[in-house]
Amino acid sequence: MVVARHGTGARAALGALASQVHPVFMLPPVAVAWFGALLAPRVAFGVAALHAGAVFCAVYTAHVKDGYVDFHVRGEDDDHPLTRTGCRTALAVAGVGFAACALALLVLAGPVVAVLDLVGWLVGYLHAPQLDTDPVTTTVGYPFGVSLALVAGFYAQTGRVGVVPLALAAVFLVALAGVKIVDDTQDFEWDRDAGKRTVAVVFGLERARDVGFALLAAALCAVLALAAVGVLPTGAVLAVFAYGAVAGIARRADRETATMLLVRGAYVFLAVLAAVVRYRPLSAPPPADILALGPYTYLATEAVFGALALALLVRARALRSAAWTVATVYPLAYLWDWYSLRVGVFSIHARTGVALLGLPVEEHLFVVVVASFVVAVHELRTRRAGVRRRSGG
Repeated sequence: MVVARHGTGARAALGALASQVHPVFMLPPVAVAWFGALLAPRVAFGVAALHAGAVFCAVYTAHVKDGYVDFHVRGEDDDHPLTRTGCRTALAVAGVGFAACALALLVLAGPVVAVLDLVGWLVGYLHAPQLDTDPVTTTVGYPFGVSLALVAGFYAQTGRVGVVPLALAAVFLVALAGVKIVDDTQDFEWDRDAGKRTVAVVFGLERARDVGFALLAAALCAVLALAAVGVLPTGAVLAVFAYGAVAGIARRADRETATMLLVRGAYVFLAVLAAVVRYRPLSAPPPADILALGPYTYLATEAVFGALALALLVRARALRSAAWTVATVYPLAYLWDWYSLRVGVFSIHARTGVALLGLPVEEHLFVVVVASFVVAVHELRTRRAGVRRRSGG
């Protein structure tokens, strides 16, 4: 029985089988399987490991089957490390491993978990050639498997479907669908010639990129909404800022670079969400009670941030520009503050009580500090951009 196409013997066979372990492809499903378990109040690590093992076997099956179909059946790929027999052997080994994990979960965690994992395995096994020719199934197959691994991981620990795991699963489904669409633009020409109907083939490259990034934006907005209503902790906004920055850079990159950035950014997105949901860093009480300064509290914060703004303005040599900006925006800011305080939009408690022209003196300083910060940041960025252009960077 020849397993490897390149080389002979047990070492070559094991190497060919191991080559189908693709970390970039397999890490997210296995990671979210553990993430789902860690969302539970108490974690049975043996059950969590069995679920992660079942997910790994399902994803390994999908990778081997996809390579088998693309190389040995369709003739699309230029090379493959496994023979036909090797592919069948790998599928059999992965199937036995999955069955062992599923049966153990059936006994330890109940039939629902086993069924959910079986659905994930079926999605992986049927990806090629059944599901990878339709724009919908070829896009959502992998994201659906990742989301399912999260929900099943939580259910295996608690015996129920929680709101937070479902919300996160929906976010991952939408976000990873966007990444998958952008990823498929790399193989646009190949998929078009092979008759695969990916989103890029059906709608064109530019429109596909627009759809992919729109889905990413929708997922990030969903995280903000879920944090706003209390389903996710406030710290979830950190994940939005992190992945949003990566997506903004990727939007202007070429197809290959964009995919690389989005895939690696997805790891950061997942890691930050896992950390903030587990440890809730922004939900803790403030480390110090600055109200000990009493009526001078607001004034003290303005002194600190005003000093920082002044230092930035000096560094940017923008004191005159800041003065003109403050003078320009001050009248409108004054009217806005006066009206807001008059109608009770907000109130200021920790203040000196000194007023000037109908406004607390702290509000006058606030306008100066904020406008100065904006000018300083703008001038520093403009100066750096000019230096890069002159140096050819």
